[in-house]
Amino acid sequence: MITFDPPLVEGRLVRRYKRFLADVQIGRDTVVAHCPNPGSMRTCADEGGRVWLLRKPATKLGWSWELAEIGGRGGALVSVNTARGNQLVAGALATGAIAELRGYDTIEREVATGDSRLDFHLARGSRNRDRAWVEVKTATMDGGAGAAAFPDAVTTRGARHVDELRALRRRGFRAVLLFVVARSGVTSVRPADEIDPGYGAALRRAAAAGIELLAYAVELSVAGLRLGRPVAVII
Repeated sequence: MITFDPPLVEGRLVRRYKRFLADVQIGRDTVVAHCPNPGSMRTCADEGGRVWLLRKPATKLGWSWELAEIGGRGGALVSVNTARGNQLVAGALATGAIAELRGYDTIEREVATGDSRLDFHLARGSRNRDRAWVEVKTATMDGGAGAAAFPDAVTTRGARHVDELRALRRRGFRAVLLFVVARSGVTSVRPADEIDPGYGAALRRAAAAGIELLAYAVELSVAGLRLGRPVAVII
């Protein structure tokens, strides 16, 4: 569970620009907020739509963009801060909240392997089959028909991570790609072949080689975030 502290402040998105900046109107004032999302944010940034910022006085800009409402009141709520996905998974692994990944004694973050650095390394023994490598990807883009889609921009780094998981699986390790679906109203996640067909192809090769594909939806509110139910991965 991630609780927003201090409470989020509501505003209206004026524009997002230079990838990591957003102008947001709060009352009569317009502030510049940090946008903690390196992707295209396709279907996640309605100009004029409601957004919620976290006040961070110790930082250069003083504000960080956390949530967006898409499609007006009653529409989808999106967590635009992609770092939150890894934070939620770290907490869930520590408490055993992800049923498929319970039973490991050691949990390490950001561990180098091959030419990559993967998000989590889990172990309950020294043999390869007793160890698991987990890479987390946060999906926010609307993929249509109740699905989220990943990625929202071409990602050679993401494809490299998938290929590294496949190489680890060949060596006898457990290898898992875990999608954190940070958009409300979603029942599945799929590769965004219309954005990056290379990533979709890499994902299908990995699945055929025995990589486990998991996905969990995020329960979103202006009070906080919680990793919720599993959802389907459609490849």
